[in-house]
Amino acid sequence: MGDMILYPRMNILKTERLMESPGFLFSCLLLLVATCFLRIIAPIGLLTTKKKKLPPGPNGLPLIGNFITLGDRPHETIAKLANKHGPLMTLKLGLTNVVVASSAETAKLILLKNDQSFLGRPIPHAVTAETGFHLALPWLPPGPHWKKLRKICNTQIFTAQRLDALREVRNRMVRDMVGRVTDEGRDAVEGAGVLIGRLVFGTAVSLLSNSIFSVDMVDPKSGAMRELQRLNANIMVLVGKPNVADYFPFLKAFDPQGIRREVKVSYDRLHQLIDDMIDQRLRRWVYGSNGCGDLLHVLLGYTEEDGPDRLDRLDVKLLLMEMFIGGTDTTTTTVEWAMSELLHNPTILSKAKQKLSLKITPGKTVQEQDILGLPYLTAVIKETMRLHPIAPFLLPRRAEEDVEICGYTIPKHTQVLINTWSITRDTTHWEDPTVFKPERFLNSEILDFRGRDLSFIPFSAGRRICPGLNLAVRMVSLILATLVHDFDWTLPNGMAPEEMDMTDKFGVVLHKAEPLVAVPMKIVSS
Repeated sequence: MGDMILYPRMNILKTERLMESPGFLFSCLLLLVATCFLRIIAPIGLLTTKKKKLPPGPNGLPLIGNFITLGDRPHETIAKLANKHGPLMTLKLGLTNVVVASSAETAKLILLKNDQSFLGRPIPHAVTAETGFHLALPWLPPGPHWKKLRKICNTQIFTAQRLDALREVRNRMVRDMVGRVTDEGRDAVEGAGVLIGRLVFGTAVSLLSNSIFSVDMVDPKSGAMRELQRLNANIMVLVGKPNVADYFPFLKAFDPQGIRREVKVSYDRLHQLIDDMIDQRLRRWVYGSNGCGDLLHVLLGYTEEDGPDRLDRLDVKLLLMEMFIGGTDTTTTTVEWAMSELLHNPTILSKAKQKLSLKITPGKTVQEQDILGLPYLTAVIKETMRLHPIAPFLLPRRAEEDVEICGYTIPKHTQVLINTWSITRDTTHWEDPTVFKPERFLNSEILDFRGRDLSFIPFSAGRRICPGLNLAVRMVSLILATLVHDFDWTLPNGMAPEEMDMTDKFGVVLHKAEPLVAVPMKIVSS
C-alpha cells in the first residue's frame, strides 16, 4: 500500500506527450515570458541565492533541464545516469532541482540517518484536486496533524490485534474469490483464460470495503465495480501524468494541461461514494458502543473526541480514500506480477504449490492464519517486490533544511527521490539481480518488509514508512496463496512460459505492460 498509499513519485515530462496537450502552446508562451523576466532581473541582483555544492548530474537544456533525457522509462534511465554520475545525483527538471539516491548506502543516509531532515513532501499539483489544501496523510507536511494521523493508524487501525479481529472477513472474501475464479474458468471460451488483474482488483475492493464498512461496496459483476475500477484507474493515470505545473510552479494557477480539473471529477465521485457509506453509518451511529468493530467505527469514534486526537469528517474520509485508491491498485499489481513470475518460472510455481500442500491439504481453502507457516510463499512475495518494485521512486521527499551528505549540500526545499528499482538491481547486494530467485530471502531475517536493510525497502523506511504495511502483506499473501493452492494454472492458447511479455510500464505504479491472462483449473480433494 505504498506510503499509505502508493502514489506517483515524479511526473516525468516527455516531449511528445506534452505536445498532445491543448495547453502546450499556452505553457510555452508563459515559459518564454518567464525566461525573459529571469534574464532581465538576474543580472541586477534581484535573484540571488547562496551557491550550494549540489551532487553532480547530467547537463540539461536551458530552462527545461533533463526532461527529454529521461524519456518514458525514467527508472531505467536514471539508473544508467547514476552509473556515470554517482549514487547521489542531481537532475534539473524545469525550475526544480531533484536529488536522486540510487544506492542502499545513500538511501540509508536519507531515510534513516537524516530522516528528520527529509520528512517533507513536495505536493503534485494534481493531488490538490482531492480537497484543495486539506491534504491526505501521505502528502501532509511533518507537524502535529501528521503525527496525530500516524499515531491513530499505528495504534488503532493497522495493529495486529485490529487486523486479527477482521481476519475472518478477509477469509470469507477470498472464499468468494475462489467461486468467481471457478465460474469464470467454466464460462470462458476454451483457452481464453481469466484476467488476473481484474479478478484481484475485485477481491481487493471486497476485502477493504468489508474491513472498513462491514459491507461489500460493490458486486464484482456489477456496473458499480466497473465504475470504481475506472475511477481508480483515472486518478492513477492523471496524477501520474507529466504535468508542467509541477516543475514550473508559476503555471499552477493556469493548470495548462487541464490535469487538475480532469482528475477532480474522479475524486469528487469517489468522495460521493465514501460519503454515502459514512452517512449510512451515522444514521444508526451510537457513540461509545462496540458497533461492528470495523475501521469506520474506530475512526468515527475519534470525531466524538474533545481532546487533541479529535478528527473531523474530512480527515476520516481522506483516510478511507487513501486505503481504497492505493490499497486496491498496489495489491492488484503485486499479485499480478507474482502470478506472472510463477507462470514464467514453472519450476518455482511447482515448488510453491508443493510447499503449500505440505501445510494445507488439497481441497481445503487457505486461511489467513496459515500464512505465518509459509516461508516460501513469503519469499516469493518478497522476490516479486524486489524485482518489480511497485513504487520505483517511492514517494518523493523534500528537505526541510540544508543537509550535508557525502560532501554535498542538499538545500532546503529540494526534492529527493529514492530509486528503489536501481537499488534492487545493485550487484553489490544482489547476486544475479535480474533473475527471479525466491530462495535468496529464505535465510535472511533482516530482509523483511520494514526497511531494516536499505537494499530492500518496498514500503520505504524510517518515520514515513507505510503505516498500512501489515494489512498490505496480509492481503497479498492470502490472495496469492489461494490462487496458487486452489487452482492449476496454464497460459492461454498453448503459450509457452518463455513467450510471456514480462516488461513493465512506468506510471503511478510499475504495472505489467501486458495484462496477465491465465487459465484456471479447480483442484478437487482426492
